[in-house]
Amino acid sequence: MKVAVIGATGFVGTQVVNELVNRGNEVIAIARNTDKVPANEKVQAKAVDVNDEAALAEAIKGSDAVISTFNAGWTNPNIYNDFLSGARHIEKAVAASGVKRFITVGGAGSLFIAEGLQLVDTPEFPAEIKPGALAARDYLNEIKTNETLDWTFFSPAIEMHQGTAGVRKGTYRTALENPVFNEDGRSVLSVEDVAVALADELEQSKYIRQRFTAAY
Repeated sequence: MKVAVIGATGFVGTQVVNELVNRGNEVIAIARNTDKVPANEKVQAKAVDVNDEAALAEAIKGSDAVISTFNAGWTNPNIYNDFLSGARHIEKAVAASGVKRFITVGGAGSLFIAEGLQLVDTPEFPAEIKPGALAARDYLNEIKTNETLDWTFFSPAIEMHQGTAGVRKGTYRTALENPVFNEDGRSVLSVEDVAVALADELEQSKYIRQRFTAAY
């Protein structure tokens, strides 16, 4: 497949590009700054600002699917508005491009840890990442109304570590609205295995017009 990855040089995007290439796919790596895009014959770098809908639609045209790992920056004081704005522009650009398959990465904050209680609304939720988590939750509610794209919204595990000691296990368990917990009561997945879960969903299309999450 030819897959456009938005946010290709970020924490998650870098791993998604690697995973897709290792599976034999061609990748259009889209980022504001493409200096960190790996030199690979299967990777085509395109420098695009996600807020430029026309340029983004043109960049992803002809792809079989789009995976967005866009993040407005956890230290960005305007992350709530910037995330929502970027996510909306991306969704519109995908629709304008004619690509139907769209997978987007949000946060774990919208997962339900009890009846009617989402993680982001608990007193223990870290204040420094709450605006971004609220933006991702609000965007999830928005994309649920999209009946044109074959979209999937992915919420990572509550703890997403680079490598979890550096391991790509290639295995995980999934759920729809609630976190997946291990025997120690933790919801953990490495960023490498986030990429595995996203690539698997791209190939298998199990969660069309649904949100899902994954953890060990």
